[in-house]
Amino acid sequence: MRLALCPGSFDPPTLGHLDIVVRAAALFDEVVVAVATNHAKSPLLPAQRRADLLHEVLAATDVGERVRVVLLDGGLLARQAADLGAVAVVKGVRTASDVEHETPMALMNRRLTGVETVLLNADPAWAHVSSSLVKEVASLGGDVGALVPPPVARALAEALCSQAGPASR
Repeated sequence: MRLALCPGSFDPPTLGHLDIVVRAAALFDEVVVAVATNHAKSPLLPAQRRADLLHEVLAATDVGERVRVVLLDGGLLARQAADLGAVAVVKGVRTASDVEHETPMALMNRRLTGVETVLLNADPAWAHVSSSLVKEVASLGGDVGALVPPPVARALAEALCSQAGPASR
């Protein structure tokens, strides 16, 4: 069985993320979606909430039975991929700068554990979508319903409302 690890912060999960996971599931027998915490950023949604949202929306897809969601516990991604028995790490890339960013990490991961990295080009429909941009648009009152699944849109609205405090409710 060929297992792939698809890591990310997923803060929040977008339709672009889901597209990459579904496409990875077409290439591998099982995909483990690993929710990580980027310590360089302050997440809007807690890691467990992001994992729960991913589980919910992926369960509703045709590949849901071959995808599982886990929380990463920190440490080297390559080591965690190897520990899971992954033959590959799958990353989505939108731009040339994404490829430049991912390539050194892919080479280091292969050097450390032999785990290969597969870079999937974003579908053009989602190439402009990033979690950061979705959060910015949502925080400014914009409609992100076409960029994220409905449960994620609701979670974003709730998080932004609670972040704004009682005066904005």
